[in-house]
Amino acid sequence: MRRLTLGLTGLLLVVGLAAQEKPTYDPAEAIMGGSLFKTYCASCHGKGGAGDGPLAESLKFGPSDLTQLARKNKGRFPMDSVRDTIDGRRAVKAHGGSDMPVWGDAFKVSGEGYDEAKVAERIKQLTHFLASIQAADK
Repeated sequence: MRRLTLGLTGLLLVVGLAAQEKPTYDPAEAIMGGSLFKTYCASCHGKGGAGDGPLAESLKFGPSDLTQLARKNKGRFPMDSVRDTIDGRRAVKAHGGSDMPVWGDAFKVSGEGYDEAKVAERIKQLTHFLASIQAADK
């Protein structure tokens, strides 16, 4: 019986670790977010989000490797923190200065006029895209 218990515990541990390798995200939202990422973020963060965009070297502080967000957060993708960072309109104390453009304001200045729901949707799409590109924990 003890061997069975240890076996189940080990299995649950492996399943739990596997679940942390890739965060949960909506694939349709991630696809839409990928298009936004290419337009607004890739010049600094790079096509794959690794912080190696063509403008990265010209910045005072190098852009973050966005593929490592879950790994740096104990295997869990920090969905709320990422959303708040992209939005940028609310001070997020843990993120220090606001060197990144405030995309919450940029998204509201579109040909469609201001619509907070559309701003929130674009930020959600970007957040799901970033969740989709997280590197597997090694």
